[in-house]
Amino acid sequence: MRGFKLLAFSAFSASFLSFTPINKKYIVIDAGHGGNDMGSVYGKVSEKEITVNIAKEIKKLNENQDQYEVILTRDSDAYPTLQERTAMINKLNPEIVISLHMNSNPEKETPKQGTEVYIQNTENSKKLAEKISKKFDVAKVEERNLHMLRETKAPAVLVELGFMNNTKDREYVTSEKGQKEIAQKFTDIIREY
Repeated sequence: MRGFKLLAFSAFSASFLSFTPINKKYIVIDAGHGGNDMGSVYGKVSEKEITVNIAKEIKKLNENQDQYEVILTRDSDAYPTLQERTAMINKLNPEIVISLHMNSNPEKETPKQGTEVYIQNTENSKKLAEKISKKFDVAKVEERNLHMLRETKAPAVLVELGFMNNTKDREYVTSEKGQKEIAQKFTDIIREY
């Protein structure tokens, strides 16, 4: 009887483990700002709406594959604090973290445009920034002492997707076409990583 129980348990364990993803990888997409924190604003357009829309599109584009799971730090108009975000990220121990933001400066209309990538002082963060640079029109890659980069243990980048106060950048990132293209570029980067 004891041998039968052991055999039954072994068969159950083997069948259960065969359906459990053993090497499940996580990718975290952080949609910057949210809730009362609008981020940069231009007219009725806010950074928090742009970042969450693109984050949700990235997640949607990655649903039908089983190599990794895309986790969002927020998927609604909520505001998890920076400390809550990094605690959740560190608990997950993801392969990479991409924090989405929009840039702006004090000018009403700026000639500055393009993507800027802020990195940690790690080789994997630099490697991720290089992959982003191949897909986006990156104006600069720079190491920064920002909470999301400093407190996240996984390789992380903070990506400023363009300038809110540059008409060309703003129109692109607020368009459905632009958001889908940006999400697809990030999906390609994730799959290549």
